Amino acid sequence: MSQHETLLQVRDLAVEFVMGEQCQRVVEGVSFDIRKGETLALVGESGSGKSVTAHSILRLLPYPLARHPAGSIEYAGEDLLKLGEGRLRGIRGNRIAMVFQEPMTSLNPLHSIEKQINEVLALHKGLRGKAASARTLELLELVGIPEPAKRLKAYPHELSGGQRQRVMIAMALANEPELLIADEPTTALDVTVQLKILELLKDLQARLGMSLLLISHDLNLVRRIAHRVCVMQQGRIVEQASCENLFQAPQHPYTKELLGAEPSGEPAANPVGQPLLEVDDLRVWFPIKKGLLRRTVDHVKAVDGINFSLPQGQTLGIVGESGSGKSTLGMAILRLLASRGDIRFQGQQLQGLSQHEVRPLRRQMQVVFQDPFGSLSPRMSVGQIVGEGLRIHGMGNEAEQEQAIIDALLEVGLDPQTRHRYPHEFSGGQRQRIAIARALVLKPALILLDEPTSALDRTVQRQVVELLRGLQAKYNLTYLFISHDLAVVRALSHQLMVVKQGQVVEQGSAESIFGAPQHPYTQQLLEAAFMAPATAH
Repeated sequence: MSQHETLLQVRDLAVEFVMGEQCQRVVEGVSFDIRKGETLALVGESGSGKSVTAHSILRLLPYPLARHPAGSIEYAGEDLLKLGEGRLRGIRGNRIAMVFQEPMTSLNPLHSIEKQINEVLALHKGLRGKAASARTLELLELVGIPEPAKRLKAYPHELSGGQRQRVMIAMALANEPELLIADEPTTALDVTVQLKILELLKDLQARLGMSLLLISHDLNLVRRIAHRVCVMQQGRIVEQASCENLFQAPQHPYTKELLGAEPSGEPAANPVGQPLLEVDDLRVWFPIKKGLLRRTVDHVKAVDGINFSLPQGQTLGIVGESGSGKSTLGMAILRLLASRGDIRFQGQQLQGLSQHEVRPLRRQMQVVFQDPFGSLSPRMSVGQIVGEGLRIHGMGNEAEQEQAIIDALLEVGLDPQTRHRYPHEFSGGQRQRIAIARALVLKPALILLDEPTSALDRTVQRQVVELLRGLQAKYNLTYLFISHDLAVVRALSHQLMVVKQGQVVEQGSAESIFGAPQHPYTQQLLEAAFMAPATAH
C-alpha cells in the first residue's frame, strides 16, 4: 500500500513505568502502521504490552508514572506524543475513539444512556437538546440496540453485557472517528454475543470507512475480523503479518505456542462409578412483587425443572449464555440458594436439612469461582487461605494442617515456600491454582467449577485444564463445570447439559452433543464458538 493510505504510524515506541527509584520498561521498539479502512490486531497474553501500546496512542496512561523515553506516534502529520493537552483533546474522541474492555466500569451508573451519549455530543459537536437526543437515537439504532427509543432512559445496570458494550461503541462512534481502538471489547461476553459485537464492528467499519485497532488475547476472534496481526510478547512485537499468513504459516515460536494453546485432549478416563449427585425437578423461582402490599404477581424462573444424575469420577459440563441459570443451578445444588426439588448427594437428601446439618457435608462439596482475585482474601497469606477449611472442619493438629497445605500446593504445581506470600503477588493463573488448592486440601468428592478459566489467557487456560484433568484422574474427583467457553468444556466434560432461560434444551454425552448437536440453540452456541469464517481481506 502506498504511503498516503497510512492513517497512523507508530515508530520505535517505548514505554516505562517509574516506581520510586525503580524504572520498568514495559514496551520496547514497537513499530506498526494502521492504514485507512483496515483492521490491525495486537495480540498477546496478559502483560505483553498490547493495551499499554494502544493507550499510548491517546496518551491515556497514568502520567507522570508512565513515560515515553523513545519513539513517535504520527497522525495527520503530528506526533501525538508531543502534542499539547488542548490539541490532543480535539483528537481524543473526535478523530480517534476508544472502546474499553469492561463497559460496566466505563459507563456512569448514575446517568441514563441518553445523558451519557448526549454529553459526548455536547462536548465534541456542540449538540444539545432535541438535536442531541435525535442523534443519540440514531446511534443506538446504528449499533443494533433493540427498541432504542425505550432504552434512552435506561441505566447501565438495566442492560445486558452485550447491550452495554453496544452503548460504549455508540459513544465512541458519536463523532465519526477515523480510527476506533477496541481494547478487549468482547472478553466478558458470551460466545454468541461476542460474534454479534464483532460482526457489528465489521459492518460499521465497512459502512463508515473507519480503521480499527483491535486488542485481544483471543486468536479465534482476531481471525474473524483482522486484516493484519502484530503478535506481542514481553513488550515487543515478535511477528507481524497478514491475518491469512499468520494463521496458515506462523513463523515465531511464541505465535505457534499461542495458536496451539486451545484447550484440547480428552476428559479423564475414570471408570463410571455410582451416582454421586442426583437432582430431580430442581427449581429456583424468584418472586416478582408489585403494588402497595407487595403481592407476588409472577416469578423469574431462574432454574425450572432440571434433572440429572452425575456418577463418581465424571464431569458434567453446564453451558449456556449469561442469565441462562447455570450459576444459580450450581449455587442451589450446594444449598447456597433456596430451591425446590430433590438434591441427593452420596445418597443423602440435602433438601430439608438445616445449614447446621449441611455443614459437615460442605467438606465433601467444594467450589472454585470465576475470579480468583475476588475470591481470595487480600489480607490472608496463601497458607492461611488454603488452610482455612482445615481449621473450620477441625482436620488434624497444627503440624498435620501445615503438611496438608504444603501437599495441596505441590499438587497444583506451586512452590510450597509461596505459602507465606499474599494473593496480589501472583499472576491470574497462579491465583486460580491457589483457589483449586483451597478446594483440594479438604479431599472433597465434588468440586463445583464456576467459570474457573474465563479470566485467563489461552495458554494459562490450557495449563489449568490439564491440572484439573490430572487431579480428577488421580483422586477420582467429580466436577460440575459451569462455563460459556465451549473449547474448555469439550476438553474436560464427560456429560453435557445445555441450559437456556432456566431450562435444559439438550442433555447427553459430551461426545455426542459436540459431534451432532440436535437443538438449534446448541448448534448456534457451537457455531459461534468453533466456526472461523474466512479472514478479512
